[in-house]
Parts: sequence; structure tokens; C-alpha cells
Amino acid sequence: MIENSKPMRIRIVFSKLDQMRFTGHLDLLKTWERSFRRADLPVTYSQGYNPRPRINIGATLPLGFTGESELMDIWLDTRCPPAGVLESLIPSLPPGIVVKSIQEVETDSPSLQRLISGSDYIVTLPDFVNELPLRLMDLLREKEIWRERRGKSYDLRPLILDLSGIRSNDNSTQQIKMRLLTREGATGRPDEVLSSLNIEPHRTRIHRLRLIIN
Repeated sequence: MIENSKPMRIRIVFSKLDQMRFTGHLDLLKTWERSFRRADLPVTYSQGYNPRPRINIGATLPLGFTGESELMDIWLDTRCPPAGVLESLIPSLPPGIVVKSIQEVETDSPSLQRLISGSDYIVTLPDFVNELPLRLMDLLREKEIWRERRGKSYDLRPLILDLSGIRSNDNSTQQIKMRLLTREGATGRPDEVLSSLNIEPHRTRIHRLRLIIN
């Protein structure tokens, strides 16, 4: 599978599904590390006392959320064809992680955190919410929506780019589509939006559809 000794950086688009829903960020990183080892990929390691594989997951997905098209960059010590990386990875992955695509990117291109500008979510509600479209419209009309995170107050409103109510494909449940700002130090969380709508976040199913790259 190895082509030559030049290092490379590859971008993996993957889904994190129900089986991995309650796997936190650190455990997800460890899962990927084990998968790369099983796939015998020449992953680049950091220097120092405790070397770690050079892995960069864009926009951490909170515990309990699932994701359709998550983004991750890894660095390899030697060049490998993306198709070969994919072939090696597939049997090494646990249930709940599905690789959708792999492509090479420039080794010196900006980090995923700098490239990502927004996220699209779809939230499935457990119970029927009366006048949901009106609630969404009223929230979008607000000039300020003050919330508290980690003991600090912040304005949620600039982080909400769009909201809309829809029905599920089988028309049995209500869903909310959200587009939220996703930048370093300015990230909108769908659970905070739900709380502002007086909807209990822990009773919903939150699925990130995609990360928007500049």
C-alpha cells in the first residue's frame, strides 16, 4: 500500500452512529488510534515523553449526539493511496463508525478548526410541540438570547444562522433543522437552542448532518 517515504495528510469523512452515540471525544480518539494500529497505517506520532498519533477531529461532537459527515485529518509518515487506506481501515473499525470518503489534502493547509464555519443539525422531537413554527420564528426575531455556559453568560442569538420545522420522512414526528455558527470560541450548541425553545434537550435525538467548510 505504501507508495514512497514522503509524509502526507489525509482527510476522512465518517459517520458516528447510534452504537457510538455515548462515546466521548477522548474515547473516540482512542478508538481511532486502535483502528489505525489494526489497519497497520504509518500514522505520524508527536515527539516527547508521551507520543500521540497526529489526529485532528474537526468540531468535537458532544456526548449523546450522532453525526453524518464528521471530519478528521490524520498525518502519515509515508504516502499511501487513499483507496488503500480505506481498504485497510474498513475491517478495523468498530460498529457505529462508518468511513464515507478519504482524500489527500496539503500537509500545510489550515487546521479543520480554522476551516469550519458552521454546522447543520436535525433534531427529532419525542413529543408533538404545539405551534412549533411560531416558536422558531419568535426565537429568530429575538435580538439577544442570553445563556450561561461554564459559569459565563453569552449571547446565543448571533450563533443561530437558521431554524426551520419539518416533519420526519414518515410524517410521524416533528423535527427541527438548525444551522449554527461553528468557530473557535463561537460555537452554537443545539441543546442550548432547544432549551431556549423550552424543549428538554435530553429527550430529543440530535444528529449533525454536516460541517460547513469555508
